[in-house]
Amino acid sequence: MTATTAAPGAEAGHGETENPAEKKSLALMIGLSAGHGIKHFGQSALLIISPEIKATFALSEVAFGSLFAVQQTSSGIANVPAGIISDMYRRRVAWILTASMMMVALGYLIIGFAPWYWLVLTAVALLGFGTSAWHSPAFGTLAAHYPQRRGVAMSAHLTGAQIGDTLGPLVIGALLGGFTIGIFNWIFDGFHWRTIAYLLFFPAALTALTVLLKLKTAGKESSRNLNLTEYLASAKVLVTNRGVLGMVVLGACRGAVHSAFLAFLVLYLRDDLAYSPFRVSMHVSLLTLAGIMSTPVMGMISDRIGRKPVIVAAMSSMAVLVFMFLLFEMGWPLAVLLGFLGLFFFSVFPIITASAMDQVEKGSEASGTALLFAGGAVIGSLSPVIAGIIYEANGFTGVVWFAGSIATVGAVLAIVLPMRKKAVL
Repeated sequence: MTATTAAPGAEAGHGETENPAEKKSLALMIGLSAGHGIKHFGQSALLIISPEIKATFALSEVAFGSLFAVQQTSSGIANVPAGIISDMYRRRVAWILTASMMMVALGYLIIGFAPWYWLVLTAVALLGFGTSAWHSPAFGTLAAHYPQRRGVAMSAHLTGAQIGDTLGPLVIGALLGGFTIGIFNWIFDGFHWRTIAYLLFFPAALTALTVLLKLKTAGKESSRNLNLTEYLASAKVLVTNRGVLGMVVLGACRGAVHSAFLAFLVLYLRDDLAYSPFRVSMHVSLLTLAGIMSTPVMGMISDRIGRKPVIVAAMSSMAVLVFMFLLFEMGWPLAVLLGFLGLFFFSVFPIITASAMDQVEKGSEASGTALLFAGGAVIGSLSPVIAGIIYEANGFTGVVWFAGSIATVGAVLAIVLPMRKKAVL
């Protein structure tokens, strides 16, 4: 196979003119991004109610970290079947996405009534499986559907997630901690965390139904489903692709920083600084609010100048900013620093994903996504447990050193790993 020759007037570096089908299918990108936002709205809720779960069950820091370790492990396991099924049955992607959201809904329903810690862990595992099962069919569909604008498509999808991650903590924090509307002299004392878990069932279930009814075109870019022999042949090529494996390791480093830093940031704000649930949620939202603006910009830049410069700049900036939490531990400097970290904390991942998708064979996009998320989940599942041990001994300062060190390793990897934008075949 050879790369397609650029048409006259086509932008240099893109290899061919824009596919007209991409313009007609903008609704698919928006729909998948909106669904991703709802998924992350629910996913971020666990972070905000987790200190209440810790208090209810009198958990140690290690047991608290295990909540997120189980979530990460389940997410990693989910990627394998989700990637295989999504590539083999691309024309049934809407059903796979629907099943993903229903698992999220059921996870929160179980969390709401769980009387034992082990049942909460089981529900968190179901929640992690459901949230992760969304990624392979959604990212794989976008990568296949928008081959010339993968950076933009991946970034748009993550922007939806960041909107959910921004609104989720604010809404859940207000529902948990309560609020006052002065002009009406009305005081809302807040819901119990179990009530909030019950309420989270409904947006996830409604989203599942909406996806099934409205996003039937997802996966229709594939002319047919693959048989097992065809899939295994493409998968063999994928797992020996050094470029993709390099992006898996890099994505895993970013995920390890995320899972360690964010979980214990919430605990630090709540326990050490004695912030209210709503104030905690406002600080968490700062991490994603800035990313709503930076993510699509980074995606567009990476489509034009290449993935490597954007990834190197983002990973290096993240490492520096994480270590700066050693200097700014409270007050408005802490809030400002969270905002700056938010410019890169989540935004770099869709660029890493796009770089991996540039190097996978056509028809293996979902499995490539699965490999990327699974690798991140394996390392990410260990990260919060290790961070919990460090937090018990050294507090949040120790977690900053731990997360900052991993971020530094990621920055070095971004510099040395080869990245190339592969021509569409």
